[in-house]
Amino acid sequence: MERTELEARAHELATALGGTGELRDEVVTVRGVARSIRVIRPVDTDLLLDRIVDDPEQNLPYWAELWPSGVGLASEIAAEPTLVAGKRAVELGSGIGITAAVALDAGADLLATDYAPESLALTRWTCLHHAGREPRTMQLNWRDEGNIARLLADGPFSVVLAADVLYEQRDVAPLLRLVDRLVAPGGMALLAHPGRPPARRFLELARNDGWASTVHEYMGPWPDPDDFGIVVFVHRLVRADRA
Repeated sequence: MERTELEARAHELATALGGTGELRDEVVTVRGVARSIRVIRPVDTDLLLDRIVDDPEQNLPYWAELWPSGVGLASEIAAEPTLVAGKRAVELGSGIGITAAVALDAGADLLATDYAPESLALTRWTCLHHAGREPRTMQLNWRDEGNIARLLADGPFSVVLAADVLYEQRDVAPLLRLVDRLVAPGGMALLAHPGRPPARRFLELARNDGWASTVHEYMGPWPDPDDFGIVVFVHRLVRADRA
C-alpha cells in the first residue's frame, strides 16, 4: 500500500473510533522487534464502561488496555517468526493489535477476532502502521454457538493466538471447546497469560483433554511501569493425536 493510501486508511479507521472519545497515541517496545509499535487507544475508560450498560454479556472493555500478555505473545512470535510465517492464523481477542501487528509482519495470513468492533478497528490501525497492511477481521462472541459458526466455517487454522483472554471462569469451557475445533492437524495454539486462575484452570482441562504444553516466560519490559514484576507465560499447546 502506498504511503498516501496508508495514511488515508489510517485516518478513516481513527475517525470511525470517534464514539470511544479522545484517543491517546503511544509507542510500545516489543522484545525482538526492531521497530517500536505505534498504537492508539481510548483515554476515558469510564465512557467505555457507560457504553456496556445495555450489553447483555456485560463484557468489560479489556480490549482498550495495554496488557503485558499481548506484548509477551508478540515477543514469542518475534523470537520465532516461523511459528506463523506463511500460515493461516486466527487471533482470539485482538485487543489493540500488538500481537496481530507482529504476526502480520512475520508473514501470517491472519484473521483477527474480538467481541468489540472498536477493538477490530484499533487492530487494523495498528497493523497498518506497523506492517503496512490489515488483517481480516471478524466480530466474535465465543459463548454463542450461533455466532461462532462463521469462524468455524473459515477454519481450521494452523495457529490459534490468544493473549490474556481468560478473566472469568465462565469463559474457560467455551474457549477450550473453540480452540479444540479451530486447530488444524499438526497445528498449535499459543496462549499467553499472567497467571490468572481461569487461565490455570483452562490449562488443567486442556492437559486432561490430551493437549501437551511447553511454556516460555517473559518478564518485560512492559508498556505500563505499574506492571513491573509481572511474568507472562506463553504456552504452546499441541495434540499428539493431531500430528
